[in-house]
Amino acid sequence: MNPTTTDAGPRQVAPPPAKTSTPASPRSRRPVFTGRRGLSIAAFMAPAAVFVAIFVYYPMIAGGQMAFRNWNLNDLTDTSWVGLKNFREILADPVFYTVLGNTAVWVVGSIVPQFVIGFAIALWLRRKFRFRGLYQALIFFPWAISGFLIGILFRWMFNSEFGVINDLLEKAHVIDTPIPWLADPKTAMTAVVIANIWYGVTFFTIMILAALQSIPDEIYEAGAIDGAGKVRTLFQITIPSIRGTLALTVLLRVIWIFNFPDIIFGMTGGGPSNETHIVTTWMISITQQGDYGKASAVGLIVVAMLMVFSVFYLTATRERNGTAS
Repeated sequence: MNPTTTDAGPRQVAPPPAKTSTPASPRSRRPVFTGRRGLSIAAFMAPAAVFVAIFVYYPMIAGGQMAFRNWNLNDLTDTSWVGLKNFREILADPVFYTVLGNTAVWVVGSIVPQFVIGFAIALWLRRKFRFRGLYQALIFFPWAISGFLIGILFRWMFNSEFGVINDLLEKAHVIDTPIPWLADPKTAMTAVVIANIWYGVTFFTIMILAALQSIPDEIYEAGAIDGAGKVRTLFQITIPSIRGTLALTVLLRVIWIFNFPDIIFGMTGGGPSNETHIVTTWMISITQQGDYGKASAVGLIVVAMLMVFSVFYLTATRERNGTAS
């Protein structure tokens, strides 16, 4: 019997389905990784890797090993291995603990006002008003100036004889006689902290403003419909939305201020009587005396302190974020 015919008549045979081209998935479009491709990538990365190894890691390792040697420019005939001798001398030096206290005042006294003022300015700049771009340029301008130059500028401003700070305070009848800001151990640290606050507010303003601009307006509109006031909006919408940026910004700024000797060198050079020396400026002064071994030991102590702080800080912020979420 003919397979195409039946008792009811001829049967139509359906044609085979046409082949349709399916679009390639994004994964299939990726080039296959081969040994030749890996060599090409390595060849492009090699110059940068060599540059970083020579100018970053080698000096870091070389400087680190100096901390365990008798490395003094006054006598380079003896660079023998001394182990922890440099560290013991540092820990036995009473100046080291004065410097640690100054560093704590320098960091905390700078970071808190910088954060509060920078946050307030960022909230103000987020609003739309006339000449907002001009105000942003004026506020961001200090960040483009060298920190050492800022220190020299404030050294003249805090000068006891012809500084503008004393002149303004006298005209406002706050003081009767000029204050020797940078010569008095009781006021020198206050002066350098004020200078650093003025300089560092810009950093918080830039970072926080960028984070605030990423918050959708719909969230604020929904909060307004629910009857949220300014304080409730700040603590229940704004801050939770940028908590990660705030935590990272504070961490970066703490590390930066801890390793920021520019303003202090421009204003006081660490004086008077080591009252404005922080750990990094004290390390530089030891280097200027030629004792590279002791200075390298101070550098390793600074690295260890910052690493410990970073670990505890990141752990605390992550636990807080996890609890809040």
